[in-house]
Amino acid sequence: MSKLRPLNDKIIVKRLEAETKTKGGIVLPDTAKEKPKQGKIVAVGNGRLLKDGTRQKMQLKKGDTVIFTSYAGTEAKIDGKDVLIMSEEDVLAIIE
Repeated sequence: MSKLRPLNDKIIVKRLEAETKTKGGIVLPDTAKEKPKQGKIVAVGNGRLLKDGTRQKMQLKKGDTVIFTSYAGTEAKIDGKDVLIMSEEDVLAIIE
């Protein structure tokens, strides 16, 4: 992947794959698949710049698997791979 460095409190997330079957075994066509709201963080910024000039430490780190809000971030394609660029505050939880 090209060097893509998020700024401030931004993170770059690779969305996890959508489910291809329902729990009952029905195969879903691409048009019926819901975009997953989970992903793996591939890069993090340095943290939010505060008014006093210091940086707020990021709670997230590269490699974390997270759940984010439905309409979080901006979609981008880097080296043919789809990623989301979003703020740390768009993340709801870390999956441990």
